[in-house]
Amino acid sequence: MKDARFRINCAGRILDLSRGPVIMGILNTTPDSFYDGGRFQKKVSGIDFDRALDHAVSMIRTGASIIDIGGESSRPGAEVISSAEEIERTAPLVALLRKRTDALISIDTYKADVAEKALQAGAHLVNDISGFTFDNRLPCICSSYKAAVILMHTQVKPDSMGWSTGIESGGEDIMASVSRFLRKSIARAEGHGIKDIIIDPGFGFGKSVAENFRLLGQLNSLLMLGRPLLAGLSRKSFLGHALTDPGHEPPPPSERLAATLAAETIALMNGASILRVHDVEAADQCLRVWRRVERKEH
Repeated sequence: MKDARFRINCAGRILDLSRGPVIMGILNTTPDSFYDGGRFQKKVSGIDFDRALDHAVSMIRTGASIIDIGGESSRPGAEVISSAEEIERTAPLVALLRKRTDALISIDTYKADVAEKALQAGAHLVNDISGFTFDNRLPCICSSYKAAVILMHTQVKPDSMGWSTGIESGGEDIMASVSRFLRKSIARAEGHGIKDIIIDPGFGFGKSVAENFRLLGQLNSLLMLGRPLLAGLSRKSFLGHALTDPGHEPPPPSERLAATLAAETIALMNGASILRVHDVEAADQCLRVWRRVERKEH
């Protein structure tokens, strides 16, 4: 973990992951995200930015080092919205959060226009679920603003993606597929002069239940790519399948916290540097326990 590539320059701010894992808090200003959709919607119209900002500050106080702001849902079957609407949902909140705190701010988007407005408003990182494959203008934007990037593995857009099932996603082994994809994404970023790169295997994105669990169990094999790993496991549907018998409906996201914490602990043990979570305080407790074991502070 002393690799210089684990000291991430985020538009002039250093995120030093060589010192150990950190927590990224999820802040969705969407009406349709799978767990927290609509939480910050006003009853009449628009986003309740004051409430969203208060939630962001609360996450920072309880352990989040990064706030990841998203304006378009990436749940399976989610509707694609325009860049203009996504910007309206995110850029003002980025600006407010930048004035209120000194936490790192990530914009969760694959669209160059959205990323640029967020970076102009003060974001430090761009979290692209497509690994620079959906919008070929995005690498140039990230490079020009010296933003750090999070490159995730997926091969399908959310609007055409199904929920995690028992069906394998393809003929190639999932570990080989994810590794090959992320190598290409890293090379694409480096080709645009981007050096500050975090990788995300994309739990739940176009993968079967079995593939997701295989990915979790073998997550440390991705460390050979030489980049910090982000694990986005929070309340994902594949975890629900571990909580019920085959043929029965898995419990809803609201009942998957314990399973999430178990999966996040496994991810930490397998080399994850960032946990992307809805439940910051619970994840922080998980991380504190892991640190005591890792540092042998018995």
